[in-house]
Amino acid sequence: MKLEELQVYQLSMDIAERLWNIVIEWDYFAKNVVGKQLMKAADSVAANLSEGFGRYFYKENKQFCYYSRGSLFETKTWVRKANNRKLIDEKTYLEIINELDTIGVKLNNYINTIGKTQNNK
Repeated sequence: MKLEELQVYQLSMDIAERLWNIVIEWDYFAKNVVGKQLMKAADSVAANLSEGFGRYFYKENKQFCYYSRGSLFETKTWVRKANNRKLIDEKTYLEIINELDTIGVKLNNYINTIGKTQNNK
């Protein structure tokens, strides 16, 4: 299996691009204070999945998935802050949180499969 075939990876990449397209429209102050943190967290979800996938020992892969999950929760926090500070509207906020929740479920399912078969690294 290739990394790009993992649905959790695909969704993580997609949400980061969606957030980028939102943040890029903000004024300098909002980008500097909330935007940078939000994008670092969102980008880190897929980046940690990638790094773990590239490890040759399943326990390392699992550990990087845990880092990815931590970044996912951090992303949720920054999205909430963006909503609280009126940088994103309520409808967009709810859509993004729903997408992040879906990624969380898929990430937990993926974590639970790591090391269960010999096909995993």
